Amino acid sequence: MNWSSGNKTTQLIIVTSITLLSPIGSTINAAATLNILKQFNSTNQTVGTLVTNIFLLGYTFRPLVIAPLSELYVSDSLASLVAYRFLAGAMGSCPVTLGTGSIADMVATEKRAGAMGAYIIGAVLGPAIGPVIGGYLAPAAGWRWTFWIMAIACGVMTLVSILFVRESYPYVLLERSAQRLRKETGNLRLRSALDTEKTPRSLFVFSITRPLKLLLSPIVFLLSLYAAIVYSYLYLCFTAFEIVFYGQYSFSSGEAGLATLGIGIGSVLRCVICGVAANAVSKILTAKHGGDPKPEYRLPPMIPGGLCTPIGLFWYGWSAQARVHWIVPIVGTVFIGMGMVFNYVRLPSGIPTTFQHPDD
Repeated sequence: MNWSSGNKTTQLIIVTSITLLSPIGSTINAAATLNILKQFNSTNQTVGTLVTNIFLLGYTFRPLVIAPLSELYVSDSLASLVAYRFLAGAMGSCPVTLGTGSIADMVATEKRAGAMGAYIIGAVLGPAIGPVIGGYLAPAAGWRWTFWIMAIACGVMTLVSILFVRESYPYVLLERSAQRLRKETGNLRLRSALDTEKTPRSLFVFSITRPLKLLLSPIVFLLSLYAAIVYSYLYLCFTAFEIVFYGQYSFSSGEAGLATLGIGIGSVLRCVICGVAANAVSKILTAKHGGDPKPEYRLPPMIPGGLCTPIGLFWYGWSAQARVHWIVPIVGTVFIGMGMVFNYVRLPSGIPTTFQHPDD
């Protein structure tokens, strides 16, 4: 919290950039699905869809190093490609999972909405950028280059992170300070205010079980399930775009990738709106309920978000089925992007992200 504005900005830019790469990797091969199936002599569109969407199952696990290389060097069958895409999702979940916590470490609660909005743009815009890159790259250089380009970009960001990213976790920082003071003063009884004296093993078990206990809460479970459904619709759209626009509207592979920009535009619009409106809504509800700010005061924007998603899905599905002008279904996807961001941005804001003592 005491870092300079320049240092905080540097950390936020790096974290946001890493978070942008991970979702790009999740969809960069979507526009090359037909090419991938042709390469492996398959006509199974379900498996073609799985090649993209299996990444999301990996998102529920994690960190970000070996998966891109594995995809490039040993994927000699469609089954192995699906397996390594799963590992890619596991590795790529780190920045999406930890980014909000990094922001909470550096930015005070009353200023967090703007920083969170800027960070979330990377997370929500990435899935829309991926098919655009892949749509033009795959026909020009081959579908494997959609993975090569991600390996190169991740390699660059890894080097940048090693050089410039600094630790921001309060527990670690205070423990380092305590160790330094014990060495300087010789007083071995000095302890960090956040030290629980637990072993690394017990802390690991605690950290694994706490999210599962939270998930047993009906409100957390239902919100998580709702967000999962909305996110699954989003990726269903990504995998269907090439089939719809390539086959039905005679788009090229690159043009079919551009169709995802409707979702990207909707995502950015909602990021801006959420960033501006979140503080105002929170202040109004805080004043109305006795002046005590609560995280859940940032959840009301989910209500219009819940309306945007079905409106966008109906608009896109009906217009594509009716074979009207291609711009009409793309406009419908703008609402899908808006609805997705309402849920994606508000859920983390409605859950306390500031550090709490491990015993709390």
